[in-house]
Amino acid sequence: MANRLGTGPASRRYIHGVGPRLALSRARRIVPLLAPWNLCAAAWALVALRRTGRDLAARGLDGARVAPPPRLPASARAGVIAVVRRRPSTCLERALVLQRWEADHGAGGDVIIGVRGPGDGFRAHAWLETMPDGPPGTFEEILRLPAPTR
Repeated sequence: MANRLGTGPASRRYIHGVGPRLALSRARRIVPLLAPWNLCAAAWALVALRRTGRDLAARGLDGARVAPPPRLPASARAGVIAVVRRRPSTCLERALVLQRWEADHGAGGDVIIGVRGPGDGFRAHAWLETMPDGPPGTFEEILRLPAPTR
């Protein structure tokens, strides 16, 4: 009696132990990311993050250059955001890559580097001023990097 209720293929969960509603919700978010322009933007972001990290390590902040993205519609930003939020990288690497993408699509903002004082324990953070989430907590601005020109 392998076809009893609760056994067999019909009773299996859909994706990694989640039910059909959650699986459908995830699919609706993932499918638009599979558009060719989003995949191309994601590939650019992946390479740009890696190269930016290497440049920062080898040459410091003055030697870090982010290559321009390929000519893609501004809506391909979803592919860039998907990689930037999921790929292990520093806040400075993320901010520089996002700054380059935004600058090449007409919305360049400054990268801001800030520190939190010794009272809370020293911390440094970098963020793109045009991002809606901004910096976590209060940081005192110590450096502002203007957006690159096209």
